[in-house]
Amino acid sequence: MATSVYEVVVGIDFGTCSSTFAYSHKSNSLSEIVTNDIWPQQGQRGVFKTNTILFYNSQTWNVVGWGSSAITRQEKKKRKKTDNNGLPNGESPTLPVSLFKLFLGNAREQDKPILPQGLNYRQCVIDYLAEMTKLIKTTIATRWPGINFYKNVLIVSTVPADFSERAKAIMRDCAFKAELLQFADSPNLEFTTEPEAAAIHCITSLRQLGLKPGANFMIVDCGGGAVDLTMRKLTSNNQISEITERTGDYCGSTFVNKEFLNFLYQKYNLYQSMQQLYYNHNDQFQYLIEEFCNKVKLPFTGDQSDFQNICIDLEDTCPDLMNYVNDEITRQKMEQEEWIIELDFISVKNMFDPVIQRIEWLIGNQLNSFGKKCSAIFLVGGFSESVYLVKQVKQTFSKYVSIIEVPSQPITAVVRGAVQYGLNMRTIQTRVLRYTYGVQVLKKWKKGDDPRRKTQNGLKFCFHELAKRGTEVKVNQTFGYVAKPSSLNQIDMTFNIYATTNFDVKYCDDPNTKLLGTLKIDLPDIQLGNKRLVEFYLTFGTMEIKATAKNKNSGLVYQTTLNLDF
Repeated sequence: MATSVYEVVVGIDFGTCSSTFAYSHKSNSLSEIVTNDIWPQQGQRGVFKTNTILFYNSQTWNVVGWGSSAITRQEKKKRKKTDNNGLPNGESPTLPVSLFKLFLGNAREQDKPILPQGLNYRQCVIDYLAEMTKLIKTTIATRWPGINFYKNVLIVSTVPADFSERAKAIMRDCAFKAELLQFADSPNLEFTTEPEAAAIHCITSLRQLGLKPGANFMIVDCGGGAVDLTMRKLTSNNQISEITERTGDYCGSTFVNKEFLNFLYQKYNLYQSMQQLYYNHNDQFQYLIEEFCNKVKLPFTGDQSDFQNICIDLEDTCPDLMNYVNDEITRQKMEQEEWIIELDFISVKNMFDPVIQRIEWLIGNQLNSFGKKCSAIFLVGGFSESVYLVKQVKQTFSKYVSIIEVPSQPITAVVRGAVQYGLNMRTIQTRVLRYTYGVQVLKKWKKGDDPRRKTQNGLKFCFHELAKRGTEVKVNQTFGYVAKPSSLNQIDMTFNIYATTNFDVKYCDDPNTKLLGTLKIDLPDIQLGNKRLVEFYLTFGTMEIKATAKNKNSGLVYQTTLNLDF
């Protein structure tokens, strides 16, 4: 937990498709939270998020650019002498890499990007966080000169609801290697889930809407890649507790973009051409997506009466695409249509509906799991600015939930909620466990037990449950286990910690049960021999598992190390 040593809180929303950060000084009585909107490397001002994309030198694999890649039309016109990669002669070709965060979650294999040989997703995460870290450090040093970043700054990083302990451990390791942390297990980094951060941000809206303590509400975080949901209860003193398991899926706004690209692939046979455009002229590819978002995705209401067919001029938006259309039939067709793509109402609706239906399915499941007892639904995240999405959700669920709202600036709700969480770590009262946790122990083999599990000593390895999936636990609630050293001169003990999505487990090799990590406990009181009773505690209510251990009789606190398997 944070202590008074922290003067500044920085929230980081490292998203699948776009990222940002916000910050606040704890001495500010109003807790003013500033969301960054200056991206000097990209020449952007007044924009809350930048793209989660990296540009590598394809020969050295050094990062040569990051974030938004849009190039102004004036800059494009200045590029008269270019090589076949669209770069000024003499420059090494760059390779764009995006969507690498999908490897950390439970995304389907077909949704994960194909990374170029020589790169792995962890290196991409490190490289992107390193670029963000430079900007964060510069921003904080400019705002508050003299701040010791590694001592006085608390980082609160949001993660999707489906992130496992392994994924969070990887994120922590990457943050350390990106120099966001001074050492890997630094307490200066806290995690919170994206819907949890959004829920904290919505507390003010709950009061304004007249919701009383005890009211249940749902947060639906509709981001670019993932959509995360959580059901919360407003308790006294503006605290919130989690009352159902967090759920989510990869059905954010970029999947509407993906349906648009599929439309181009299928109707105009442009798959190969678009792939070459993406790698060789990524600025034009991004500009095309931007045109689609501004002209089609954002204005679309779902009402055919106010819809007019929309045209996108490919020759103006991505002129180099024409160089990659080699199929003669496709080229003739595109030339006949003057390289103009026309989108009608049904085509656009078909791009939205599969994605929105998936979101509605997630919301329905959450409501059903709690008997539809929900006072309000808050839609946050960039996709929640879609009029059509909000309209469909209200149409489907307003008969069950009377309040369905989008807070102001929903795109910043997650990162601002992360800062609020860092400013007041007591906001979260309880969380619901997504896994059953246990430890591997030895028990006596009994007649009737599986003979294959009998050891030479007449024992068997079993799963000893510490905490069950679906349990609502307090943030600092501990779960303990007591054991004795197996020998007189034992100087340490090691336990294997397991996690499973199952509710009832007998053995550590049961289906869906995986090794989470190892807990090592140093035993300096060797003079006590096997009379030592070692009691260790694990905390699962925090976003990262924490471990402590002591001699149950003497109270001596042992040095413990929890190494997660990643």
